[in-house]
Amino acid sequence: MRGFGPWLAVLALVLLLSALRLRALAAVVSLAWLAWCVWTWVRPARRRSRHD
Repeated sequence: MRGFGPWLAVLALVLLLSALRLRALAAVVSLAWLAWCVWTWVRPARRRSRHD
């Protein structure tokens, strides 16, 4: 359950910003989180391929 902490925190932040009618900021936070997740998933694959 510990691994879900950051996901739940970002979700709560996005929902809070949306409730405060700061939807543009909520969208930016969501896209930044998505970019970070993709980066962390893609980056290790690149490191492995360099060693081969």
